[in-house]
Amino acid sequence: MFKDRVLFIDGEAIVIDKPAGLPVDRPRDRATSLEDLLGELTFGFKRLPLPVHRLDRDTSGCLLLARNPKAHKRFGQAFEAGAVTKRYVAILEGEPEADTGEIDLPLIKVSSAEEGWRMTGDPGGKPARTRWKVIERVKGRAMLAFYPETGRTHQLRVHAAEGLGLPIVGDPVYGKGGPAVMLHAAGLILPREGKPDVTAEAPLPVRFHNVGFGRG
Repeated sequence: MFKDRVLFIDGEAIVIDKPAGLPVDRPRDRATSLEDLLGELTFGFKRLPLPVHRLDRDTSGCLLLARNPKAHKRFGQAFEAGAVTKRYVAILEGEPEADTGEIDLPLIKVSSAEEGWRMTGDPGGKPARTRWKVIERVKGRAMLAFYPETGRTHQLRVHAAEGLGLPIVGDPVYGKGGPAVMLHAAGLILPREGKPDVTAEAPLPVRFHNVGFGRG
């Protein structure tokens, strides 16, 4: 399944293009998750690689895995320190007036018996910042590049819906829902001391082309 989805590999790191619909951790519905498929990603090593970060189940794109515990610890520290450059691409339900901007909206987790849990903007929440720029405008919708400077849960989804007032197309929690969530982790760069950067680019998925974006 993953042989053709490896974007980067060396002795301590693998980056795969995770397909949309595949959860990283085993979900409550017991559906197949990345955990079940790690055996396909050993490439001659005895140890199973371990995910360093998480992508939502319906988000596709660059996912970093460490091939040994020491690398896992170092990579995790790089994420915590904000040293990792991440680029996401998303299609929004509408068009922002400007072509570029920055969203500074702290996030907090809320929950209710009726709706379950979700994230929302709150001055008392954890700091969350995202830079963005418009890539393409098509028929009243816009495709944006998002550059998160922090890594909060659902950060881009809430920043799109509440920060810009334009939910991500297909988002079932913060938008109208639909057949597919149009959010893709398109690029990742992780610096390493004494070694080349871990760098990967995940091509735009077919689902984006199917709604008229990224054809040029």
